[in-house]
Amino acid sequence: MVLLGTLVNGALIIIGTLLGKLLQRIPDKMKATVMSAIGLAVVVLGLQMGFQSTNYLIVILSLVIGAVIGEWIGLDDKLNAVGRWIERKAGTNGDTSISQGFVTATLIFVIGAMSVIGALDSGIRGDHQVLYTKSIIDGFTSIILASTLGVGVLFSAVPVVLYQGSIALFATQIDRFVPDALMDSFIAEMTATGGVMIFAIGLNLIGITKIRVANLLPGILVVAAIVSLVYWYQGL
Repeated sequence: MVLLGTLVNGALIIIGTLLGKLLQRIPDKMKATVMSAIGLAVVVLGLQMGFQSTNYLIVILSLVIGAVIGEWIGLDDKLNAVGRWIERKAGTNGDTSISQGFVTATLIFVIGAMSVIGALDSGIRGDHQVLYTKSIIDGFTSIILASTLGVGVLFSAVPVVLYQGSIALFATQIDRFVPDALMDSFIAEMTATGGVMIFAIGLNLIGITKIRVANLLPGILVVAAIVSLVYWYQGL
């Protein structure tokens, strides 16, 4: 089943969120300290991912162009609007933690190479091991996030399933038309670009910055465009 790994990923995010809700009744001081710890861990993860680049100019260009596109279309506002819509449907108007949990968890779970690599493995070879590993990581992460950000984390399972599921379904076509060298280069630069975004999420969680990280997401598509241009130019 092509979508098995993706569905397991979504299920563990939901289960992790429900378990995390049980830990929400911890004192506010402890919540603040835990949130800072999460933020620091996310910052380190982002740094680790950011060093994967072999051509950091691609990362810089992708982030800058992606930021311009994201701000132009107001992607962060749209994602937060979805969060507020969820709040209304859940009957919790004014509970901004649902929107914050949804947006933060979505960005953390979607950005990264494991989503792409795992979905491609599921679609091309029927191998779900990468997504199973990601599912376990996301499950534990959702427990921690839900303990501080609330039930909004649960709804991030929807964009995760849609994103990874789409890649898995079209994996055979992607594998047929995209050379291995180009895919390897894209994954390396996408990981680095995503790492900078993850780093920014960590700073937001700590409270140091209020970067609109969602507006940087078009940078992932810009990475694909730039890497492709560089690949075909070098092949001439």
